Amino acid sequence: MSLPPFDLAYDELRARWPESTEDRDIATPYGRTRVHVYGPADGSPLVLLHGGSATGLVWYANAPALGERYRVHAVDLLGDAGRTERRGTPLKNADDLTAWLDALLDGLGLTRTHLCGHSYGAWLAVKYALRAPHRVDRLALLDPTQVFAGFRLGYLLRALPTLVRPSEARARAFLAWETAGTHPDESWQRLYALAGTVPGRKLVTGARPRAADLTMPVLVLLAGRSRVHHAAKVADRARRTLAKGEVALLPRATHHSLPLTSPEPLNDRLLAFLS
Repeated sequence: MSLPPFDLAYDELRARWPESTEDRDIATPYGRTRVHVYGPADGSPLVLLHGGSATGLVWYANAPALGERYRVHAVDLLGDAGRTERRGTPLKNADDLTAWLDALLDGLGLTRTHLCGHSYGAWLAVKYALRAPHRVDRLALLDPTQVFAGFRLGYLLRALPTLVRPSEARARAFLAWETAGTHPDESWQRLYALAGTVPGRKLVTGARPRAADLTMPVLVLLAGRSRVHHAAKVADRARRTLAKGEVALLPRATHHSLPLTSPEPLNDRLLAFLS
């Protein structure tokens, strides 16, 4: 029996990761969670949380550089498309997501970790850092959504057809609009476009977290050409909000082209912050 198109695209992108990458399935009360692990066994842990529909595989262009120094754990988020299962305790709200992430870190044997999230994953990273600050050393947020500002109306209107009637073609058109001029990897585009068609997908959202209450050092990297929000306004608000914040713009990036298009500037900024 042939695999569904999404699974074929998933396996194709998985092949782009370094050869020594491990695929681990960690038991949690909410189901088994797929984590792609790369880097030295004695390296400081770094957990990566992807944006909606991207899967943990999206970090393939970052893992080689980050994995020279850190033990990278790229997670398939609970409720999204990927190889993480949703079984056992029902996923209802943001508290369930942070409880799942707590259990995941326990299963990985990580008492403390650096935490990095993109888009929806950044929102979740902030939620978790507020819930369990004792477990997060440093927090990196890549073009975070619903943290310092809401979505642009034009972005939501463009995204609406992909939410109401998801299809590969609609997701492709939306992605082409937001990432114009950046040319994201074709294998990843195929995976992203098919993610919305996966049955049972359930992204849990919630209120904006109180980022002003974050106590650890925070890096905010914004996509200068993001169509999700006004990057300059978000940068200004982040600087005024964070007690230990470092804010920078990646001028050529768009929201959805992060983190895989032109990854070198992102990797350099992230490594400098973490070290």
